[in-house]
Order: sequence, then C-alpha cells, then structure tokens
Amino acid sequence: MSDAMKQNLGPLAVLAGIWEGDQGVDFSRVHSQEKETKFRERAVFEPLGPVRNGPQELYGLRYSMTAWRLGEDDAFHEELGYWLWDGGNKQVLRCFMVPRGVLINASGDAEPDSRNFHLSAEVGSETYGILSNQYLDASYKTMKYELDVSMHDDGSFSYKEDTQLWIPVNDAIFHHTDQNRLTKSAAI
Repeated sequence: MSDAMKQNLGPLAVLAGIWEGDQGVDFSRVHSQEKETKFRERAVFEPLGPVRNGPQELYGLRYSMTAWRLGEDDAFHEELGYWLWDGGNKQVLRCFMVPRGVLINASGDAEPDSRNFHLSAEVGSETYGILSNQYLDASYKTMKYELDVSMHDDGSFSYKEDTQLWIPVNDAIFHHTDQNRLTKSAAI
C-alpha cells in the first residue's frame, strides 16, 4: 500500500490486510436461551478510494468477516461491507450487512492518528441507522449498535460490539455482544 493511501485512510490504515483471531466470545440468544459461544474469525480489509460525493472525499477498506465456533468447520456468522474514513469531517464509518437481512450504517468521531474509536447507529436515524427484514423487525428488532475498536502496541487490534435487540416476548432489550482480538496474518 502506498504512503499516500496510508495517509488518506487515517486511523483505518493499520487495518489493511488479513486478520485472524481465536479468542472471540459471542453472547447471544439461541432458541430463546442465552448462550456464550467461543469463536475464531478471519477478517479481510482491502484499501479503496478515493470515493467522491461532490466535495466529500472518502477512503476506506472493503471488508469481509467470517466466524466459526471453535472446533467447527461451518461458519455461523458472516459480514460484508465497508469501513470508511471521512477525513474532512474526522469520522470513521462502518457500513455492513449480515445475511440475516440486517444493514447497519454506524459512525463515530476520530482523529487521523486515533488508536481507539467508538461507532454507533440507532434504528430510525436517517444518517447512522439500522434496517432489518420484516421477521427480525417483529421478533428481534435491532435498536442500537455500538462498537469500540482498539489498536494495540503489539500490532493486534481488538473490538467489543454491543447489538441491542428488543424482544417483544419479554418487552425487554437484550445485549447481544461480541468481542475478539485479532492479529495480522497477511498484508494487502
């Protein structure tokens, strides 16, 4: 990756590459039961840009992630989307979809050299929001999404993610959480 691309990616530059981690913990509801699942994942971040929206110029990373329960060969979760850096507005954006029929467009403020950042999205927002298919909207409605990312001195990065689901049967919010620490297995 060129020095110009690194500079234009702001705090996302360090993520370019292929990352793997096997310390993942997923806390979710499966068949109405709360369950903790240990998992491994592989994430691929490929640089792209510039993307121009009139005067706005974005640089980013094409993103895909696959997760497997430890000891299993079949993936239990996938994501596909983009991580974007809006240097003019000093914002990190994460736009992704999950093959359950959920789309999330999250954002948070950051500096070009930030090593930690927080992103969020809320249902109903016209800018940084959440869309779900009809079934999920009625049974496990995603109300809020929050993500904290930290870059570490050893070259790894970690994340903690909280997807807040409204479950009408309980009339309560359930915190579906995921976290992992990944190390770079290949440069791109």
